[in-house]
Amino acid sequence: MLEIASKYLEHSSAITLLVLALLSLYFMLSLWIFTYKLLSLNDSIKKEFHSLSSLMKNNSKINPLSTLGTYIELKDSTSEMLDVYEISVIRDASSGLSWQSIIASTAPFIGLFGTVVGILESFSSFKNVDKVSFSLIAPLISEALVATAAGILVAILAYTFHQILNRKIYILNTYVKSQINIVLARS
Repeated sequence: MLEIASKYLEHSSAITLLVLALLSLYFMLSLWIFTYKLLSLNDSIKKEFHSLSSLMKNNSKINPLSTLGTYIELKDSTSEMLDVYEISVIRDASSGLSWQSIIASTAPFIGLFGTVVGILESFSSFKNVDKVSFSLIAPLISEALVATAAGILVAILAYTFHQILNRKIYILNTYVKSQINIVLARS
């Protein structure tokens, strides 16, 4: 497998290598954002869940680990201020998420660009050949399609990561909103 990959990279053009390097960078960035945000969101969800559970057990105290508890101590707990708090929590939770969307939408086009350049280079290599057969064209075209496949793979993963993180943010928002509703109902 490594031999095939090294042979492919050996015969690839500078543009193809640049496209694959950019897609690799996209993949690493997408994976880093996903891992960091997933761990962060899971921690926040856990804290807010415990705080909500505490509030629902008719305990008038908000869990001090909850960001809502910290917020209420620092500011007044009017409806408007709690709405501002909710927006702030969601804004912080969704930071970096737009990069997942950008990667998911641009990666296929970057891969397609690499494929088009690879196909054009393949055809230019036939300029001194009198008869071109399918057996001569097929391997070169299939090598060019690797860039599109890489772009689509990166896009699928980035889109999947984006959707998973969106769902986590939704869960966090429901816990925060529920706590706010309980606090407002009790005041």
